[in-house]
Amino acid sequence: MALAVFDLDHTLLRGDSDYLWGEYLAEQGLVDADSYRARNQRFYAAYQAGTLDIYDFCAFSFEPLVAHGRARLEPLRERFVAERIAPLVAPGARPLIAQHRDQGDRIVITTATNRFVTEPIAELLGIADLIATDPEEAAHGFTGRVAGIPNFREGKPERLRAWRLAHGHDGDPMTCYSDSRNDIPLLEMADTAVAVDPDEALEAVAKERGWQRISLA
Repeated sequence: MALAVFDLDHTLLRGDSDYLWGEYLAEQGLVDADSYRARNQRFYAAYQAGTLDIYDFCAFSFEPLVAHGRARLEPLRERFVAERIAPLVAPGARPLIAQHRDQGDRIVITTATNRFVTEPIAELLGIADLIATDPEEAAHGFTGRVAGIPNFREGKPERLRAWRLAHGHDGDPMTCYSDSRNDIPLLEMADTAVAVDPDEALEAVAKERGWQRISLA
């Protein structure tokens, strides 16, 4: 069985779910709006520039999980996905997913955005297999720490290799899709690498290496 592995933000979505979740929390009054938005923007700019410290970002983005917990945030998350994420599914995303499904491929989302935010988005897209950055949880709730390896940059291929071994797909042919310079390590491990509406840095690498380039927007 072949694998079709998709990045989420700016690939299957026409936006960044992590950033938008932060904005939504500010709108709903669950965080100090001015301070949180300013930090959210700084981290997003660092991500786009390829300079993000993932542990610093996780410490920031997990703060609301620790402060408010699942019971309060899950209903808000449901509204967030319906109101803000569903309209941002890229027009070409569902047809491409369906094409891979019709071919008998196993479809996987791999995203740096944390699992709390992305689990219902994967469900929205009809994709059961999700590799995401995992917030650590204990008996009392979220701890604010990362569980295991963050699913970001070099962590993505490391986590994907472990997933393939655990699910019996080691050695199966694999197509990977992403928009971001941060996912060059992921694309390098693919049998077929596809740059989707790529940022400037990935566009240059894709041209140099002869990777496919497509648009789902």
